[in-house]
Amino acid sequence: MAAAPAAPSDDGAYARGARILSLGIASTGVFTFAYFAVASHTLSPSEYGAVAFLWSVLFVVMSVIYRPVEQLLSRTLATSRALGGEAASLRTPLIIQGSFALLFLVVALAFKGTLEDRLESETLFWIFVGAALAYAASYFARGYFAGHQWFALYGGLVLFESIARILFPVAVAVGIASGQTAVALGILAAPFASLLVVPAALVRYRRREAAGELPTAPAAAPAGRGELREGADFALSVAMVQLAEQTLLNVAVLTVAASAGNALAGVVFNAFMIARAPLQLFQSIQTSLLPHLAGLEATEGREAFARAIRVTVLAITGFAAAITLGLLVLGPFAMDLLFDEAYDYGRLGLAAVGVGMGFHLVAGTLNQAALARGRARLAAGAWLLGAAVFVVWMVVPVIDDQLVRAETGYLAAAALLCALLTAVYRGGTPARPAA
Repeated sequence: MAAAPAAPSDDGAYARGARILSLGIASTGVFTFAYFAVASHTLSPSEYGAVAFLWSVLFVVMSVIYRPVEQLLSRTLATSRALGGEAASLRTPLIIQGSFALLFLVVALAFKGTLEDRLESETLFWIFVGAALAYAASYFARGYFAGHQWFALYGGLVLFESIARILFPVAVAVGIASGQTAVALGILAAPFASLLVVPAALVRYRRREAAGELPTAPAAAPAGRGELREGADFALSVAMVQLAEQTLLNVAVLTVAASAGNALAGVVFNAFMIARAPLQLFQSIQTSLLPHLAGLEATEGREAFARAIRVTVLAITGFAAAITLGLLVLGPFAMDLLFDEAYDYGRLGLAAVGVGMGFHLVAGTLNQAALARGRARLAAGAWLLGAAVFVVWMVVPVIDDQLVRAETGYLAAAALLCALLTAVYRGGTPARPAA
């Protein structure tokens, strides 16, 4: 009961942190969108499609094998801080992250020939491998920052990443460099640039440690088997969530690339940027939401928890409605202006992606609630079912126009996913295990 009066200040800190992080990731979303807009004007349709394919596969890898550890580390640190216990051990997240990175390298090398054929370039393959390995460190840093609620540093990390990426196609556009490789090198440089904020984080940590503001964990305490098993179970469940989410965003691009080539895949990729850019923006809210909810679950109770979810869902609803209205009015004109593609985008199809994006964002918020309450397996099941429906829809040619098929399928799958996660959220809070 004594903790109740602190709730308003906690809510205020969460809101301030979310705003700071939103500024950084909002800028990142704009720069990422601009990266592909500039790239589409500097490369041929086939070259641009290959870069879009590289990014699509890389984003799947990052989300599936690295974001789970980011979420695990964020939740673990936030819960430990909320309960005022010893500093959480980093050993388990490090073991899982290292294992995922090694697994990626083995699989990438095993499929080297296939990936080179799809990318139509050995250089793009090595850019893909190098960027994917560098993101292991970047995502670990994100989880550490989020768990400590160092949102300014988190925002700086992703901002440095996006600025570094866009410099490369801009250099090609102004004539300093040329060619597909120069544009793609921005994808490799980005994760290395993001790590430039880590020294600032270490300085901040040492300063707080010297001031006695941080608890101290036993230096040599190994991760127990139970802790490692629980962490791996959580990370694998989140990996399934991320795999399903990336399926929603990328399976249309991949299936179109396989059946119609990179040029049309680039068109589909551009249409789904409508969903990607806002999802990247609201990743800031979701990133700050998980440690906030984990802390509320540990200390405050159901009402504060529900209030945080309700406020976020209302904000998403208003945002998605505004985006959809804008697409109905200006969608085709904006796509023609931003992307150098001789393609006639339909306003209703673009609006369908906008509505689907709204459902997707709400689903992401409900997913964070499930993770904070220890319902990761149920959330993973919901995501996998929604993704499977979309895959079947894209493979079965119910609609001949592949772009329209992708747009309508995304809307239906996102709506189904949102309904399933609403059921998980309303299922209640499981009994908390004894500490």
